[in-house]
Amino acid sequence: MKAVIFEEFGAPLKIATVPDPVPDDDGVVIKVKASGICRSDWHGWLGHDPDITSLPHVPGHELSGIVQETGKNVARWKSGDRITVPFVSGCGMCPECISGNHQICDHQFQPGFSNWGSFAQYVSIKYADTNLIRLPEEIDFVTAASLGCRFGTSFRAVAAQGAVKPGQWVAVHGCGGVGLSAIMIAHAFGARVIAVDINEKALDLAKSIGASFTVNAKEYTDVVGVIFDITGRGAHLSIDALGSVTTCSNSILCLRKQGRHVQVGLLVGDNFLPRIPMDKVISKELQIYGSHGMQAAKYDGMLKMIVSGKLDPGLIIGKTVPLEEAPKELKKMSRYDTLGIVVIDRF
Repeated sequence: MKAVIFEEFGAPLKIATVPDPVPDDDGVVIKVKASGICRSDWHGWLGHDPDITSLPHVPGHELSGIVQETGKNVARWKSGDRITVPFVSGCGMCPECISGNHQICDHQFQPGFSNWGSFAQYVSIKYADTNLIRLPEEIDFVTAASLGCRFGTSFRAVAAQGAVKPGQWVAVHGCGGVGLSAIMIAHAFGARVIAVDINEKALDLAKSIGASFTVNAKEYTDVVGVIFDITGRGAHLSIDALGSVTTCSNSILCLRKQGRHVQVGLLVGDNFLPRIPMDKVISKELQIYGSHGMQAAKYDGMLKMIVSGKLDPGLIIGKTVPLEEAPKELKKMSRYDTLGIVVIDRF
Protein backbone atom coordinates (compact mmCIF):
# COMPACT_ATOMS: atom_id res chain seq x y z
CA MET A 1 0.00 0.00 0.00
CA LYS A 2 0.98 3.66 -0.34
CA ALA A 3 1.71 5.55 2.86
CA VAL A 4 3.39 8.69 4.21
CA ILE A 5 6.40 7.65 6.26
CA PHE A 6 9.31 9.21 8.16
CA GLU A 7 12.47 7.37 9.14
CA GLU A 8 13.77 9.79 11.79
CA PHE A 9 12.02 12.44 13.89
CA GLY A 10 11.94 15.69 11.96
CA ALA A 11 13.39 14.01 8.85
CA PRO A 12 11.70 14.54 5.45
CA LEU A 13 8.32 12.88 5.05
CA LYS A 14 7.98 10.75 1.94
CA ILE A 15 5.50 8.60 0.06
CA ALA A 16 6.50 4.96 0.08
CA THR A 17 5.14 1.51 -0.69
CA VAL A 18 4.89 -0.48 2.55
CA PRO A 19 3.36 -3.87 3.46
CA ASP A 20 -0.41 -4.02 3.84
CA PRO A 21 -1.49 -4.34 7.49
CA VAL A 22 -3.17 -7.43 8.89
CA PRO A 23 -5.78 -7.40 11.68
CA ASP A 24 -5.10 -8.53 15.24
CA ASP A 25 -7.49 -11.20 16.49
CA ASP A 26 -9.57 -8.46 18.19
CA GLY A 27 -9.01 -5.88 15.47
CA VAL A 28 -9.85 -4.86 11.93
CA VAL A 29 -8.14 -3.44 8.88
CA ILE A 30 -9.79 -0.28 7.60
CA LYS A 31 -9.69 0.94 4.01
CA VAL A 32 -9.05 4.61 4.69
CA LYS A 33 -11.44 6.97 2.89
CA ALA A 34 -10.37 10.17 4.67
CA SER A 35 -7.76 11.19 7.24
CA GLY A 36 -7.40 14.55 8.97
CA ILE A 37 -3.99 16.23 9.18
CA CYS A 38 -3.74 17.31 12.81
CA ARG A 39 -1.18 19.24 14.86
CA SER A 40 -0.78 16.11 16.99
CA ASP A 41 0.60 14.39 13.86
CA TRP A 42 3.05 17.31 13.56
CA HIS A 43 4.10 16.83 17.19
CA GLY A 44 4.60 13.12 16.56
CA TRP A 45 6.72 13.72 13.47
CA LEU A 46 8.99 16.09 15.41
CA GLY A 47 9.47 13.58 18.24
CA HIS A 48 7.32 15.29 20.87
CA ASP A 49 5.17 12.23 21.61
CA PRO A 50 6.61 9.43 23.79
CA ASP A 51 4.13 6.88 22.38
CA ILE A 52 6.11 6.67 19.12
CA THR A 53 8.77 4.21 20.17
CA SER A 54 9.96 2.74 16.86
CA LEU A 55 10.93 4.05 13.44
CA PRO A 56 10.16 4.21 10.55
CA HIS A 57 6.66 5.44 11.29
CA VAL A 58 3.39 6.25 9.50
CA PRO A 59 1.41 9.12 11.11
CA GLY A 60 -2.34 9.75 11.05
CA HIS A 61 -4.98 9.31 13.75
CA GLU A 62 -8.17 11.08 12.57
CA LEU A 63 -9.78 8.68 10.16
CA SER A 64 -12.89 7.31 8.57
CA GLY A 65 -13.32 4.45 6.17
CA ILE A 66 -14.71 1.01 5.42
CA VAL A 67 -13.98 -2.24 7.23
CA GLN A 68 -11.81 -4.30 4.90
CA GLU A 69 -10.94 -7.33 7.03
CA THR A 70 -11.77 -8.51 10.54
CA GLY A 71 -9.86 -10.53 13.13
CA LYS A 72 -11.19 -13.90 14.21
CA ASN A 73 -12.55 -12.62 17.54
CA VAL A 74 -14.43 -9.59 16.16
CA ALA A 75 -18.20 -10.02 16.58
CA ARG A 76 -19.82 -6.65 15.87
CA TRP A 77 -18.28 -5.68 12.53
CA LYS A 78 -18.06 -7.03 9.02
CA SER A 79 -16.44 -6.11 5.72
CA GLY A 80 -18.09 -3.08 4.14
CA ASP A 81 -19.22 -1.33 7.34
CA ARG A 82 -18.75 2.48 7.33
CA ILE A 83 -16.89 3.53 10.46
CA THR A 84 -14.84 6.07 12.32
CA VAL A 85 -12.84 5.58 15.52
CA PRO A 86 -11.59 7.77 18.41
CA PHE A 87 -7.88 8.48 18.37
CA VAL A 88 -7.72 6.70 21.75
CA SER A 89 -9.04 3.15 21.60
CA GLY A 90 -9.57 1.54 25.01
CA CYS A 91 -8.88 -2.11 25.76
CA GLY A 92 -12.30 -2.52 27.39
CA MET A 93 -10.93 -4.52 30.33
CA CYS A 94 -8.79 -2.25 32.54
CA PRO A 95 -10.29 -0.37 35.54
CA GLU A 96 -10.55 2.86 33.54
CA CYS A 97 -12.44 1.19 30.69
CA ILE A 98 -14.72 -0.65 33.09
CA SER A 99 -15.59 2.73 34.65
CA GLY A 100 -16.46 4.05 31.17
CA ASN A 101 -13.31 6.13 30.72
CA HIS A 102 -11.81 4.45 27.66
CA GLN A 103 -10.13 7.75 26.68
CA ILE A 104 -7.61 7.24 29.50
CA CYS A 105 -7.27 3.45 29.14
CA ASP A 106 -4.25 1.84 30.81
CA HIS A 107 -3.51 -0.09 27.59
CA GLN A 108 -4.79 2.33 25.00
CA PHE A 109 -4.19 1.92 21.27
CA GLN A 110 -3.54 5.07 19.23
CA PRO A 111 -3.20 4.81 15.45
CA GLY A 112 -0.42 7.09 14.27
CA PHE A 113 1.32 6.95 17.65
CA SER A 114 1.46 3.55 19.36
CA ASN A 115 1.13 1.92 15.92
CA TRP A 116 1.24 2.95 12.27
CA GLY A 117 -1.54 5.33 11.35
CA SER A 118 -3.94 6.45 8.67
CA PHE A 119 -1.78 8.48 6.29
CA ALA A 120 -2.07 5.36 4.19
CA GLN A 121 -4.46 3.36 2.07
CA TYR A 122 -5.12 0.92 4.93
CA VAL A 123 -4.74 0.99 8.70
CA SER A 124 -5.03 -1.69 11.37
CA ILE A 125 -7.14 -0.88 14.45
CA LYS A 126 -7.14 -2.90 17.70
CA TYR A 127 -10.03 -3.46 20.15
CA ALA A 128 -12.57 -3.13 17.34
CA ASP A 129 -15.72 -4.29 19.14
CA THR A 130 -15.12 -1.75 21.91
CA ASN A 131 -14.14 1.26 19.82
CA LEU A 132 -15.41 1.35 16.25
CA ILE A 133 -18.26 3.79 15.63
CA ARG A 134 -20.83 3.19 12.92
CA LEU A 135 -21.19 6.21 10.65
CA PRO A 136 -24.70 7.42 9.90
CA GLU A 137 -25.31 7.62 6.15
CA GLU A 138 -25.90 11.38 6.52
CA ILE A 139 -22.25 11.94 7.53
CA ASP A 140 -19.70 11.77 4.73
CA PHE A 141 -16.19 10.40 5.15
CA VAL A 142 -14.42 13.78 4.98
CA THR A 143 -16.59 15.22 7.75
CA ALA A 144 -16.16 12.04 9.80
CA ALA A 145 -12.38 12.32 9.56
CA SER A 146 -12.50 15.48 11.68
CA LEU A 147 -14.33 13.75 14.55
CA GLY A 148 -11.78 11.30 15.94
CA CYS A 149 -9.48 13.86 17.51
CA ARG A 150 -10.21 17.56 17.16
CA PHE A 151 -14.00 17.67 17.06
CA GLY A 152 -14.58 14.77 19.45
CA THR A 153 -12.00 16.07 21.91
CA SER A 154 -13.57 19.52 21.78
CA PHE A 155 -17.06 18.10 22.27
CA ARG A 156 -16.03 16.37 25.47
CA ALA A 157 -13.98 19.38 26.59
CA VAL A 158 -16.97 21.71 26.25
CA ALA A 159 -19.89 19.46 27.16
CA ALA A 160 -18.45 17.02 29.72
CA GLN A 161 -15.28 18.44 31.24
CA GLY A 162 -16.39 22.05 30.80
CA ALA A 163 -20.03 21.39 31.74
CA VAL A 164 -21.13 24.36 29.64
CA LYS A 165 -24.60 25.81 30.14
CA PRO A 166 -26.72 28.15 28.00
CA GLY A 167 -25.87 31.81 28.47
CA GLN A 168 -22.44 31.21 29.96
CA TRP A 169 -19.32 32.96 28.69
CA VAL A 170 -16.77 30.67 27.06
CA ALA A 171 -13.30 31.85 26.01
CA VAL A 172 -11.40 29.77 23.45
CA HIS A 173 -7.67 30.48 23.13
CA GLY A 174 -6.41 29.36 19.71
CA CYS A 175 -8.53 29.00 16.58
CA GLY A 176 -7.00 26.00 14.91
CA GLY A 177 -9.03 22.84 14.36
CA VAL A 178 -9.58 22.19 18.08
CA GLY A 179 -10.44 25.80 18.87
CA LEU A 180 -12.84 26.24 15.97
CA SER A 181 -14.56 22.98 16.92
CA ALA A 182 -14.91 24.17 20.52
CA ILE A 183 -16.37 27.49 19.36
CA MET A 184 -19.01 25.80 17.20
CA ILE A 185 -19.91 23.33 19.96
CA ALA A 186 -20.12 25.92 22.73
CA HIS A 187 -22.32 28.10 20.52
CA ALA A 188 -24.59 25.11 19.77
CA PHE A 189 -25.04 24.63 23.53
CA GLY A 190 -26.19 28.23 23.87
CA ALA A 191 -23.00 29.78 25.25
CA ARG A 192 -21.60 33.20 24.37
CA VAL A 193 -18.16 32.58 22.89
CA ILE A 194 -15.04 34.75 22.78
CA ALA A 195 -12.42 33.57 20.26
CA VAL A 196 -8.75 34.49 20.74
CA ASP A 197 -6.05 34.11 18.10
CA ILE A 198 -3.33 36.05 16.27
CA ASN A 199 -4.63 35.20 12.78
CA GLU A 200 -7.38 37.55 11.61
CA LYS A 201 -8.63 35.07 9.00
CA ALA A 202 -9.01 32.41 11.68
CA LEU A 203 -10.93 34.90 13.81
CA ASP A 204 -13.22 35.71 10.89
CA LEU A 205 -13.94 32.01 10.49
CA ALA A 206 -14.55 31.75 14.24
CA LYS A 207 -17.12 34.53 14.07
CA SER A 208 -18.89 32.85 11.15
CA ILE A 209 -19.41 29.63 13.14
CA GLY A 210 -20.59 31.11 16.42
CA ALA A 211 -18.11 33.39 18.19
CA SER A 212 -19.87 36.47 19.61
CA PHE A 213 -16.59 38.36 20.05
CA THR A 214 -13.06 37.96 18.71
CA VAL A 215 -9.78 39.13 20.23
CA ASN A 216 -6.63 39.45 18.13
CA ALA A 217 -3.80 38.78 20.59
CA LYS A 218 -1.38 40.62 18.28
CA GLU A 219 -3.35 43.82 18.73
CA TYR A 220 -4.17 43.48 22.43
CA THR A 221 -1.33 42.71 24.81
CA ASP A 222 -3.75 42.35 27.75
CA VAL A 223 -6.00 39.56 26.44
CA VAL A 224 -7.25 38.81 29.95
CA GLY A 225 -8.27 42.43 30.47
CA VAL A 226 -10.19 42.47 27.18
CA ILE A 227 -12.10 39.33 28.16
CA PHE A 228 -13.04 40.89 31.51
CA ASP A 229 -14.16 44.05 29.69
CA ILE A 230 -16.44 41.94 27.48
CA THR A 231 -17.84 39.66 30.18
CA GLY A 232 -17.82 41.92 33.23
CA ARG A 233 -16.77 39.18 35.67
CA GLY A 234 -14.73 36.83 33.48
CA ALA A 235 -15.45 33.63 31.58
CA HIS A 236 -17.36 30.74 33.14
CA LEU A 237 -15.36 28.31 31.00
CA SER A 238 -12.05 28.83 29.20
CA ILE A 239 -10.26 26.42 26.89
CA ASP A 240 -6.61 26.45 25.89
CA ALA A 241 -6.92 24.95 22.44
CA LEU A 242 -3.35 25.78 21.38
CA GLY A 243 -1.01 24.69 24.15
CA SER A 244 1.52 27.35 25.15
CA VAL A 245 2.72 29.08 28.30
CA THR A 246 0.85 32.21 27.25
CA THR A 247 -2.47 30.64 26.24
CA CYS A 248 -2.55 28.36 29.28
CA SER A 249 -1.95 31.28 31.65
CA ASN A 250 -4.41 33.59 29.87
CA SER A 251 -7.06 30.87 29.91
CA ILE A 252 -6.81 30.47 33.68
CA LEU A 253 -6.52 34.18 34.44
CA CYS A 254 -9.56 35.16 32.35
CA LEU A 255 -11.92 33.05 34.50
CA ARG A 256 -14.46 34.41 36.93
CA LYS A 257 -14.64 33.00 40.46
CA GLN A 258 -15.19 29.23 40.44
CA GLY A 259 -14.66 29.20 36.68
CA ARG A 260 -13.42 26.14 34.77
CA HIS A 261 -10.24 25.87 32.69
CA VAL A 262 -9.91 22.93 30.28
CA GLN A 263 -6.48 22.16 28.82
CA VAL A 264 -6.78 20.58 25.36
CA GLY A 265 -3.76 21.91 23.46
CA LEU A 266 -0.61 19.86 23.96
CA LEU A 267 2.16 21.55 25.95
CA VAL A 268 5.51 20.44 24.56
CA GLY A 269 9.07 21.68 24.12
CA ASP A 270 9.67 25.00 25.88
CA ASN A 271 5.98 25.02 26.88
CA PHE A 272 6.15 21.67 28.65
CA LEU A 273 5.93 23.10 32.19
CA PRO A 274 3.87 26.30 32.08
CA ARG A 275 3.71 28.56 35.11
CA ILE A 276 0.25 28.13 36.60
CA PRO A 277 -1.11 31.18 38.49
CA MET A 278 -1.91 28.98 41.48
CA ASP A 279 -2.63 31.97 43.72
CA LYS A 280 -5.65 32.74 41.52
CA VAL A 281 -6.65 29.07 41.40
CA ILE A 282 -6.81 29.11 45.19
CA SER A 283 -8.28 32.54 45.86
CA LYS A 284 -10.97 32.26 43.15
CA GLU A 285 -11.59 28.51 43.66
CA LEU A 286 -10.91 27.80 40.00
CA GLN A 287 -11.27 24.31 38.54
CA ILE A 288 -8.63 22.92 36.16
CA TYR A 289 -9.36 19.95 33.90
CA GLY A 290 -7.61 18.04 31.18
CA SER A 291 -9.42 16.59 28.18
CA HIS A 292 -7.97 13.63 26.26
CA GLY A 293 -10.27 12.68 23.43
CA MET A 294 -13.72 11.14 23.81
CA GLN A 295 -14.66 7.52 24.36
CA ALA A 296 -16.55 5.75 21.58
CA ALA A 297 -19.55 5.09 23.83
CA LYS A 298 -20.17 8.85 24.09
CA TYR A 299 -20.15 9.62 20.35
CA ASP A 300 -23.88 9.10 19.90
CA GLY A 301 -24.90 12.50 21.32
CA MET A 302 -22.43 14.32 19.09
CA LEU A 303 -23.44 12.35 15.99
CA LYS A 304 -27.13 13.11 16.61
CA MET A 305 -26.35 16.84 16.79
CA ILE A 306 -24.45 16.60 13.48
CA VAL A 307 -27.22 14.67 11.73
CA SER A 308 -29.84 17.16 13.01
CA GLY A 309 -27.81 20.11 11.72
CA LYS A 310 -27.11 21.63 15.15
CA LEU A 311 -23.42 21.01 14.48
CA ASP A 312 -21.72 21.14 11.08
CA PRO A 313 -18.03 20.12 11.27
CA GLY A 314 -17.83 20.53 7.49
CA LEU A 315 -17.78 24.31 7.97
CA ILE A 316 -14.31 24.17 9.52
CA ILE A 317 -12.73 21.91 6.91
CA GLY A 318 -10.40 24.20 5.03
CA LYS A 319 -9.55 21.92 2.12
CA THR A 320 -9.03 18.34 0.99
CA VAL A 321 -5.81 17.01 -0.54
CA PRO A 322 -4.44 13.79 -2.05
CA LEU A 323 -2.10 11.62 0.01
CA GLU A 324 0.87 12.90 -1.98
CA GLU A 325 0.36 16.43 -0.59
CA ALA A 326 0.16 15.35 3.05
CA PRO A 327 3.91 15.84 3.74
CA LYS A 328 3.72 19.43 2.51
CA GLU A 329 0.62 20.16 4.59
CA LEU A 330 2.17 18.69 7.73
CA LYS A 331 5.31 20.80 7.29
CA LYS A 332 3.17 23.94 6.96
CA MET A 333 2.04 23.51 10.56
CA SER A 334 5.45 24.74 11.70
CA ARG A 335 4.32 28.23 10.65
CA TYR A 336 1.10 28.17 12.75
CA ASP A 337 -0.81 29.85 9.92
CA THR A 338 -3.03 27.07 8.58
CA LEU A 339 -6.75 27.82 8.36
CA GLY A 340 -9.33 25.20 9.29
CA ILE A 341 -8.89 21.45 9.05
CA VAL A 342 -7.08 19.83 6.11
CA VAL A 343 -8.26 16.31 5.20
CA ILE A 344 -6.68 13.69 2.94
CA ASP A 345 -9.43 12.20 0.78
CA ARG A 346 -7.59 10.71 -2.21
CA PHE A 347 -5.31 7.71 -1.82
